[in-house]
Amino acid sequence: MRRYRCSGCGYVWRQDTTAAAEPRAKLSRRALRWALEGIVVQHLSVARVAEGLAVAWDTAHDAVLAEGKRVLIDEEHRFEGVKVVGVDEHVWRHTRRGDRYVTVIIDLTPVRDGTGPARLLDMVEGRSKQAFKTWLADRPQEWRDGVEVVAILKAQGKGVRTIARALGRDPGTISRELRRNAATRGGKLEYRAMVAQWKAHEAAKRPKEAKMVTNPRLRDYVQDRLAGKVTHPDGRTVNGPDTPVWKGLNKPHRADRRWSKAWSPEQISRRLRIEFGDDESMRISHEAIYQSLFIEGRGALKRELVTCLRTGRALRSPRERSRNKPHGHVTADVVISERPAEAADRAVPGHWEGDLIIGTGRSAIGTLVERHSRATILVHLPRLEGWGQTPPVKNGPSLGGYGAVAMNTALAASITALPQQLRKTITWDRGKELSAHATFALETGTKVYFADPHSPWQRPSNENTNGLLRQYFPKGTDLSRWTAEDLEAVAHTLNNRPRKTLGWRTPAEVFEEQLRSLEEAGVATTG
Repeated sequence: MRRYRCSGCGYVWRQDTTAAAEPRAKLSRRALRWALEGIVVQHLSVARVAEGLAVAWDTAHDAVLAEGKRVLIDEEHRFEGVKVVGVDEHVWRHTRRGDRYVTVIIDLTPVRDGTGPARLLDMVEGRSKQAFKTWLADRPQEWRDGVEVVAILKAQGKGVRTIARALGRDPGTISRELRRNAATRGGKLEYRAMVAQWKAHEAAKRPKEAKMVTNPRLRDYVQDRLAGKVTHPDGRTVNGPDTPVWKGLNKPHRADRRWSKAWSPEQISRRLRIEFGDDESMRISHEAIYQSLFIEGRGALKRELVTCLRTGRALRSPRERSRNKPHGHVTADVVISERPAEAADRAVPGHWEGDLIIGTGRSAIGTLVERHSRATILVHLPRLEGWGQTPPVKNGPSLGGYGAVAMNTALAASITALPQQLRKTITWDRGKELSAHATFALETGTKVYFADPHSPWQRPSNENTNGLLRQYFPKGTDLSRWTAEDLEAVAHTLNNRPRKTLGWRTPAEVFEEQLRSLEEAGVATTG
């Protein structure tokens, strides 16, 4: 650390230069790290790195070698804790002296343990097979015995059957892999992992055209069911609203959409088997239809026909992308995949589904539906004192009646009236009204789980009940005008309707049976 002294007052101060470049260096440490990662990780050539840094080839070459040696090779503790080693071969492009190849030894221990990315362990001049054997022989025997080498048994000179036993594969499988995907650039067959991966990827490509490209009859059928005109029963065409030209965006928000038959790809695929039972050429999977719409180059269907799908999305959004992922108040331990398995089959009572029905002026009613009996509880959520009288405060308490605190209080008052055995879990949607679910679970003993985003089918009983409740509480009306007694009367009415799914018994009858069974067993408890 440099020190400086003022000649006038004698004050001494220090300057930390550990992150600075070496004296008279043309490249900063940050630039050197970028260059090193570019060559090792991104397989850039020295010429490309030199061009990106705006320096001469020799300058980039010497600087990268020196930086790699400083960061990696000179680190005396770099071999400690290494359990898994991988080897890769790079072409040191446009090398003007020495070997054209460099063998990179990589520590894969963090990847296998899930603690981080792989790290560069060493770089050796020469081809991977001989260079690695020489490098490994220079390591202590104790270190070699404790290290597992991945994907380079061939480089160690192991036979086909030895490799097959180590990988748990048939020797013929290993032999075909070594023969088909071997590198041939050096004039002889030599297996290298990077080349083998590239060859396998190329071999997996489908050279033939999409099915609807070669079968116009199938294409016309799919296109007509997807984008055909809406017609009257007598066959007259209905044009529907005028819509703008599609510009590659999702469906318009609260605006007219194109009218079409709009069959789903699955409906089209299944109907083909009925209408063309004996014609095997008229077959296509729903996934192939989706790919024709969303993947460029698969031909057949025009891209703008995605507007005829129900979702109207311009890009495909796989359901798994957002499934079972914690977000915000939804932590990893309360996603629906962590819910007990007994809640899914409805055989065991005590598992509930919950949601809000929203009215005007931030009014709402909480709804709870028991999955086994379909019994309904309506939660009264009155507006708090001061609502509409004082301006809202940022990050202040919600006065609308269904803030986190008010929601916990009202929901706990409704659910704790039941025996503990009949209030095991609640499955809620992703609304912020239950952001204090941890406190609620601690106070009531009822664990809260959250459904996946945009997945109402995971709470089917609750969604169905909300539809029935809209007959009494329509959208666009003020729900705060109804008292708790009014809500109790509506819930009583629903609970005394016979249900087909219950064998035409009522939810109230089934729920009373559950209560009686608990009382007879002498285990019914509340609180």
